[in-house]
Amino acid sequence: MANLAGFLVETAGRQPERPALRLGEQVITYGELDERSARAAALLRSEGVRPGDRVALMLPNVPEFVVLYYGILRAGAVVVPMNPLLKTRETEFHLADSGAVRLFEWHQAPGEGAQGAAAAGVAHTAVEPVAFAATLAEQEPLAEVADTADDDMAVLLYTSGTTGRPKGAVLSHAGLRHNTEVNTVHIQQMTPEDVVVGCLPLFHIFGQICTMSAAVRSGASLVLIPRFDPAAVLAAIARERATVFEGVPTMYAALLQHPSDADVSTLRMCISGGASLPVEILHGFERRFGCPVLEGFGMSETSPVVTFNHPDRPRKAGSIGTPIRDVEVRLLDDKGQDVAPGEIGELAVRGPNVMKGYWNRPEETEAALPDGWLRTGDLARADEDGYLYVVDRKKDMIIRGGYNVYPREIEEVLHEHPAVALAAVIGVPHAELGEEVAAAIVLRPGVQALPDELREYVKDRVAAYKYPRRVWLVDALPLGPSGKILKREITVPVG
Repeated sequence: MANLAGFLVETAGRQPERPALRLGEQVITYGELDERSARAAALLRSEGVRPGDRVALMLPNVPEFVVLYYGILRAGAVVVPMNPLLKTRETEFHLADSGAVRLFEWHQAPGEGAQGAAAAGVAHTAVEPVAFAATLAEQEPLAEVADTADDDMAVLLYTSGTTGRPKGAVLSHAGLRHNTEVNTVHIQQMTPEDVVVGCLPLFHIFGQICTMSAAVRSGASLVLIPRFDPAAVLAAIARERATVFEGVPTMYAALLQHPSDADVSTLRMCISGGASLPVEILHGFERRFGCPVLEGFGMSETSPVVTFNHPDRPRKAGSIGTPIRDVEVRLLDDKGQDVAPGEIGELAVRGPNVMKGYWNRPEETEAALPDGWLRTGDLARADEDGYLYVVDRKKDMIIRGGYNVYPREIEEVLHEHPAVALAAVIGVPHAELGEEVAAAIVLRPGVQALPDELREYVKDRVAAYKYPRRVWLVDALPLGPSGKILKREITVPVG
């Protein structure tokens, strides 16, 4: 079965009574999850959703996300996962660009999704657990799973670059199934006995495939944590006797620094991704918690995993490991040629995990996949054993606490302010978050504005993790011969 939802059907058939999802005191078995997703598929069909239609989810890590995710796939539709923190203008863009036919938003959200849906002319549903359960109960479960081809789009995942607005990466059923299989069998070696801590956001590809899909494929239990908090995570590991934890580097730093006597001795494996994990944090975490941390590399466009420190091979601290099964990597120079051994080049990827392209963006697809090899924009080197090390990013993307922030998007918002003449958004080092978003701004002649005012202006228009915490005014920005702003020459004020 090509449909990604087949994993849930197969697992529910083998072990219907085993816990699939846990959230606090709530426990949902695989049989219940399968039935609820079948009712969700029936609900969508009754509302006119057809195979290939895009359906957006704007939910935190709650059972309803998982139910709807698999329900959408069962109906043959396409999941468009969206960050619940997005503001109205961002929501409207995602919905309009994807051509989504409806949006499911968490009932406790501040209404940004509803306003964005109204602006885009898209049907909107506020998902409140009790009311949603009652709605599903009225539906007759859709027994069959839509027959999809390997190459059919399963998920339209919005990502971005330094070149403009977010782009939808088209991820196929086959690509997501492949990455799930590799994660489950070869990397995490997950079994039905495992209990996985799910604090990575499920709207992000890391949490969606490496946590949720891998757990469903293996029949493991997924402990949902809607908002990361080190005390809550450590308590959940101890209470649920968790065996697998997955997180981004800032989560490992927070867990390492948090004082706790929680018993986490049941952990057998930890997975790190999303950004480079500092070696000192890796070693400190392993010493304190007695659990190995495997680090890898991936991105939205690769479903997501490309390389990993495999559990059956030597681990190398600071390395992103070696390619996963069926995936090839190359290090290329600016002319698209392989660099010499030991040299730094752009990491390029080819394999079943690579996206089909960017939704309705043929030129950007061609730029990203000029010859069938995905250009990642990351610079890396390989050692004599073939282990890869990311050394820098060609793109200006900022990774703040595991979330991607794209400078141009923020710059465009700043340029909408009547006082702003020029703006440059950059990442500056931050001890806990890895990077912080910062902005250097040139004001229009004769116009005044305070840094706090400009910061609040952006804060009101983008998700909370995106707006610049550090803002300062300058008389001019350094420019190159062509007039391009030279961000590397911007001086960051002390303090």
